[in-house]
Amino acid sequence: MKRRYAASGVTLVELMVVVAILGILVGLLMPAVQGARESARRLACQSNLRQLGLAVSNFESAHKVFPASGWTVVGPGNPYGTYMSWRTVILPQIEQSNVRVLYDIKQHWWQGSNLAVASIPIGLYVCPSTPMQAPVLDAIAKPPRPALGFNPPLARVDYEAIQGVQPNSIDPAIYNASNRFSVMHRNSTNKYRSISDGTSQTVMVVEAGGRPSVYRRGRLNSQLQNDQGIGWVDSEGAFSLDGASSDGMREGCTIRAGCTVAVNARNDNEIYSFHGGGSHGLFADGHVGFLSESIDLMVMAGMCTRAAADLAPSSDQ
Repeated sequence: MKRRYAASGVTLVELMVVVAILGILVGLLMPAVQGARESARRLACQSNLRQLGLAVSNFESAHKVFPASGWTVVGPGNPYGTYMSWRTVILPQIEQSNVRVLYDIKQHWWQGSNLAVASIPIGLYVCPSTPMQAPVLDAIAKPPRPALGFNPPLARVDYEAIQGVQPNSIDPAIYNASNRFSVMHRNSTNKYRSISDGTSQTVMVVEAGGRPSVYRRGRLNSQLQNDQGIGWVDSEGAFSLDGASSDGMREGCTIRAGCTVAVNARNDNEIYSFHGGGSHGLFADGHVGFLSESIDLMVMAGMCTRAAADLAPSSDQ
């Protein structure tokens, strides 16, 4: 008698079922994987700010004042009165003395060999959550700086000093020319005792991710341009809090007119990150707080001033 054996193997239907199941499993796992990756990037970004806080504190210990957000006159770390960024003067404090040696402090940041130095990437100045950006190859004139072309491109930056608040945008009845500033503003020489609102309640460096590209609520707007924050060497990148509309299209139009958002509405010279839910801020006591997208604009304004006698709640909001 002849024996019959059942044919072995996998049918096309069975293969399609397996592929479908695998596809479902991958679809379920991908958000978790992406979430874990962003969590790691967010922690790295937070760590960068902590290290910048240590560097700023060490600069203050050495010079008895905090660094200015940018200099245009003679000041601590800037003996020749050239245009220089706070990120340049703290290079020795972030173990970048080799880069600092190459930088010529006798010239403005855009002069001589300084543009070559400005193309050197500094990892501590970049938040890993920020998407890859187009290279910065040029800049419009901002006297005394002429229009510039960069070859190689400028190395980018995602952290900036917050200078304070814009009184007319926030509340001119509370803020004015004498109390509107934070710790690090242009040509400032502030000491710890200058921070009467409290070091744990005064933010001095914030995320300003993606500049000079322009983003509105997470979306790149290639039709708009920004001439600040063009690189870590830029001395003109610091800004003051204005507040924005919920869609990020308007800035500084006052609370009554709908500019009530302090965080993550627009990145052109407002607090902005690519983290979900908020952005990090470095406070004058060295701690890093997460600033929620839902934080009240007046509360954020209180944190952005060092001596306005305003009440600012915990930075964990």
